[in-house]
Amino acid sequence: MTTQDIFETISSQYFQLTNSEKKVADYVLSHRIDAQYMSISELAEECEVADATISRFCRRLGVGGYNAFKLELAKASMAARTSNTAVASPSMVSLPEDNTAFDVMCRRRFQENVSALEQTMKLINGEQLRQAAELLHSARRVICMGQGSSMVLAEEAWTLFSTISSKFVFISDSHFQLNSIALMSKEDVVLFFSYSGSTRELQDVLAVSRPMGIKVILVSRFPKSPGGQLADLVLQCGSNEGPLQVGSVSARMAQLFVLDLLFTEVCDLDPEGVIESQERVAEAASLKHL
Repeated sequence: MTTQDIFETISSQYFQLTNSEKKVADYVLSHRIDAQYMSISELAEECEVADATISRFCRRLGVGGYNAFKLELAKASMAARTSNTAVASPSMVSLPEDNTAFDVMCRRRFQENVSALEQTMKLINGEQLRQAAELLHSARRVICMGQGSSMVLAEEAWTLFSTISSKFVFISDSHFQLNSIALMSKEDVVLFFSYSGSTRELQDVLAVSRPMGIKVILVSRFPKSPGGQLADLVLQCGSNEGPLQVGSVSARMAQLFVLDLLFTEVCDLDPEGVIESQERVAEAASLKHL
């Protein structure tokens, strides 16, 4: 199978599919762009089938798994868009003026980030945000975690919260994350960042923390992901990130917005203590400025 013919493959194998798999095929063929942004649980829900059916459907098409399937969708969609552009505009040799092209690019990126923030405002659950803030406020210790591009966000969370409390800790290595959780108590909390909610590292963290009764707050796009279904609280961010956009800026903007909301909620629980801490931190930091 080439990288451009995933839709043709679905069509050619359609009559060999089970009835449940045909539901998946029908949906994917009708929603070629949308499907590549969905988690396996979201696609299963839309098609009214089990997650296992999606997995079988992917294997029948000859791809390694759901993530590989989404990658093929993205590649095929991109190839189709490129082809359509070439056919519609055969004389695209003369590019627009540099300033115009730059302006268009800036506006496009600006709109993507604005859309990510707007989506997050619609998706964020105020009650869950308040519960998460209370957990962080009352916790003895909070470990901020993530992997890949989400690790950067976990470090950003630690950086932000360290201006009001010394109980926040950042651990990047997945082995040390598990070591730390093994020595945690029920008074401690894990703040985990994972856009997909479907990483092996998150599953490992949950496997160790849940039996110990340690609360896990997850910042993710997909509350129905494997990690989302097991976490104690899920703070949902917006921004649809395709398989070819891993670690996109708009996805980070959405998660940073959630972090900002969470930080504000925590600060509101002890405004006087927060001001005192920030004044002490600012005074200490002033030594670093000339």
